[in-house]
Amino acid sequence: MINIKENEKLSILNHSCAHLLAQAVSHLYPDAKFWVGPVISEGFYYDMDLGDVTLKEEDLEKIEREMKKVSKDGKRIVRHELTKEEALEKFKNDPYKIDLIENMPEGEVIFCYTQGDFTDLCRGPHVDTVKECKYFKLLKFSGSYYKGDANNKVLQRIYGVCFPTEEELQEYLNELEEMKQRDHRKIGKEQEIFMNHELVGAGMPLWLPNGAIIRKQLENYIYEKEQKMGYQHVYTPCVGTVNLYKTSGHWDHYKEDMFTAMKIDDEEFVLRPMNCPHHMLVYKNKLHSYRDLPIRIGEFATDFRYEASGAVKGLERVRCMCQNDAHLFVTPEQIGEEFKKVVDLILAVYKDFGIKNYKFRLSLRDPEDKTKYFDDDEMWNQAENKLREVLNSLNIPYFEAIGEAAFYGPKLDVEVKPAVGPEVTLSTCQLDFLLPRRFELNYIDQNGEKQTPVVIHRAIFGTFDRFTAFLIEETKGIYPLWLAPTQVNIIPVNMEYHAKYSEQILHLLQEKGYRVTLDARNEKLSYKMRESVMKKIPVTVILGQKEVDENLISYREFGSEETITVTKEEFLKYIEKRMEEKK
Repeated sequence: MINIKENEKLSILNHSCAHLLAQAVSHLYPDAKFWVGPVISEGFYYDMDLGDVTLKEEDLEKIEREMKKVSKDGKRIVRHELTKEEALEKFKNDPYKIDLIENMPEGEVIFCYTQGDFTDLCRGPHVDTVKECKYFKLLKFSGSYYKGDANNKVLQRIYGVCFPTEEELQEYLNELEEMKQRDHRKIGKEQEIFMNHELVGAGMPLWLPNGAIIRKQLENYIYEKEQKMGYQHVYTPCVGTVNLYKTSGHWDHYKEDMFTAMKIDDEEFVLRPMNCPHHMLVYKNKLHSYRDLPIRIGEFATDFRYEASGAVKGLERVRCMCQNDAHLFVTPEQIGEEFKKVVDLILAVYKDFGIKNYKFRLSLRDPEDKTKYFDDDEMWNQAENKLREVLNSLNIPYFEAIGEAAFYGPKLDVEVKPAVGPEVTLSTCQLDFLLPRRFELNYIDQNGEKQTPVVIHRAIFGTFDRFTAFLIEETKGIYPLWLAPTQVNIIPVNMEYHAKYSEQILHLLQEKGYRVTLDARNEKLSYKMRESVMKKIPVTVILGQKEVDENLISYREFGSEETITVTKEEFLKYIEKRMEEKK
């Protein structure tokens, strides 16, 4: 989906349409006062105070009609320059604009734009006439605290979008509708994957039984792959002392993203935001020889990070997450080979899940930012050059992004383009020369001397939470057989005559380890079939008199109208084959 804010032409058009919205609202609600109306990636919005008026859905249509009327009038949009005193006088009846003006630096030239009977404070730029704001749509409205402060008044925010042509607008609206249908929050609720509750807190999802099955299958899948590659899995506490994070450096560089420290007895603890400090200590637990390396420590670890309440979104942006995390402790000579293995693992996983549209981003530090990044030019140059060298040797196409590195080292992020919406970062692999030094890690080299290992931080799925959200939206909740919460749904044509045989098939499949349900309700066959389709169950078994008499199984695959009848043995072979298909 196009990012309107990053497209200069669309950004100017949408900014102008925000003014058109405000002008139309001022006609319909003469006492309206206006706060700000910025361009955002999805279009624009305007925050406004409508007094005692509370917007309803039908009001958007009324406002749209007035906007079209104003647009047809075709008034030019004219820019004016004002002094601070002139601006204060001009907007003296609007306390929100007065607040904006009073907070501007002394001597700064203030700009406003006039279109017919409406003038708005703005830096611009804008299109030439309101007639250019012809193809627009108001999308929704919501409440919004003035200045984002919950102690302030709630304003009303109207969202919209504008394009140069009707075709472009319709294409965008179609994509929005597709996003709505794929939204993992909508599907997650329908399929009972996860839930949230205010008593637990924002960004703290509760995985329901169906979601727990999906998550467990993902854990089993990646655990098996990591086991074959020599990973050793551990369990570590989801809290640590403040001193642990001061040692690692996270306290200085990451404190604002952590939960508040808790004092217990004479120690201060914090919910851990990441697992590397714990894994450093696991490595340090005993003496290592160069022959032991690489050592690969993995964990499915629960972490906690503070996300602003406005940024929290379903499973995609959470405050409590489970990372598919691992730390590889290597010698400098092993960096290239181990990094290659991580990249190979990422590509193998993406192949299994049918993920094809992705790109690699080399995230580097901003050398001018001495606050965000640990200040050691030699260490950074060594790490960044080593990572470039490895990537070039692997012939991996990548682009560089300044200022996106972790505070301790550069990283390779994989940005994946989903079916709809903006790119998401799933996998990451980071090179770290700093934390091994800070924790005084070492190994004994060939000459019997102590050396400091290099650490590779990596997460293949990223977090199980975000990866599940991504999968739900990619598949629209239509999962491959191995991942589906319910794999087979058995429907007897008539419970009175076919129940016993249906129960036999149920037990047969359960004994094989499959996740099966038996719909024993006294409902019509067509109703139960329709519901099985609505639940997107991969395989529906229909058992009637023929199946009972001849010891057969009839089934339909999701998305097919064809009913296939086979022997029990053939059905089991079919299910086994489907289980091997990961995509």
